[in-house]
Amino acid sequence: MVPPTHPPARPGGGPTNHHCPCSLPAARGIARRSPESPLPVHSPTVCFTSPVMSAAAAAAAAARCVPLRVSSPETAKSAASIPTSSAASASAPLRAAVAAGPGRRLPAPPFRCSSSSPENSAPRDLGLLLEVEGVLADVYRFGNRQAFNVAFRSLGLDCANWTEPIYADLVRKACGDEERMLALFFDRIGWPTSLPTSEKGSFIKSVLREKLKALEEFSASDSLPLRPGVEKFIDDALGEGVPLAILAAYGRNGEKISRSIAMKLGPERISKIKIVGNVEVEESFYGQLVLGKGVTSGLDEQLVREAQKAASAEKQRIAEKVASILKLSVDITASESSDKVIAALRAGSEYVGCDVQSCILVAGSQSGVLAAERIGMPCIVVRSSFTARAEFHSAKAVMDGFGDTDLTVSKLLSKKWF
Repeated sequence: MVPPTHPPARPGGGPTNHHCPCSLPAARGIARRSPESPLPVHSPTVCFTSPVMSAAAAAAAAARCVPLRVSSPETAKSAASIPTSSAASASAPLRAAVAAGPGRRLPAPPFRCSSSSPENSAPRDLGLLLEVEGVLADVYRFGNRQAFNVAFRSLGLDCANWTEPIYADLVRKACGDEERMLALFFDRIGWPTSLPTSEKGSFIKSVLREKLKALEEFSASDSLPLRPGVEKFIDDALGEGVPLAILAAYGRNGEKISRSIAMKLGPERISKIKIVGNVEVEESFYGQLVLGKGVTSGLDEQLVREAQKAASAEKQRIAEKVASILKLSVDITASESSDKVIAALRAGSEYVGCDVQSCILVAGSQSGVLAAERIGMPCIVVRSSFTARAEFHSAKAVMDGFGDTDLTVSKLLSKKWF
């Protein structure tokens, strides 16, 4: 084989800047390599050759080239257009590939997007949403029962007193429905003699009003403690930089009691935590857009709401008809109640700056678990006396409390259940 000839050397016999032989096909636009074959990229020393090069010298020069595999003909064309007379003219990725070492074939680097601007930063990896009743405090064990006893005394019902076994039995039989709990209890011990049968419903409502008033006072006092370990759990989350919100917008006993319980965490912790109540839900982007707070609801949205109400009413009617046959008492939770919980969860995810799927709900109620499942939010249940025997099939985990053997921030950060 006769080696290709180069233009004559410069006067004085110095080196030339002409391309070496293996670069000529690419320079002339001759596509002789397949997309899968390595494309030689030259070292700066390769281009400084003598005017007359033997076959052995050409082979040695070609051996000093670093093969770079390309993935498509288009990539090959763009690589072939890079001047080979100087390594300084190569792009930064190409220089990085050349520096990888002779004989190494590298795949095309993946596309990466980065920005130092906080407006373009990605959502945080993890956010925590905590319910109040059953999570921050076992309201059902240390609050509800005592509040009922205070209500009985304030109404002059000295014969009525709920011990823990009586209360637990009523909760189990009535599935936590407080009106049914009262009805079962007075059916057992007897109703007040001066109470007409037609006024039993109003009597039960009066007991519940007194109970709620007593619970509001009780929750603001030191008599209702926080759950063991919950303060350390929150401190650990804040120490790890995990954003945290407390959901006070929904609960069996209302927002006022939930806020009173949350305040037991102390002003320093509260200053670092977002408490999401009804106002915060309405002011959230979800509340403004979907719930129609602050904007006019469109016709389609109104039709959807009317359809939901009609469907809920129909479910209630069918359930009552079946229950009358079975002689049971049932109550279908209206879709509006579920929508309220979902709105609180979505607002909470906004306030902690995370996607719904990146938030973890620490729940103590079935309503929270079901709402989280509907929107794809992971959920972990912390049992209370009210839910000690309940099953939560859609929860990622069910714990008995906070602490080393139960729920810890380190387990959440290690994504133990995800």
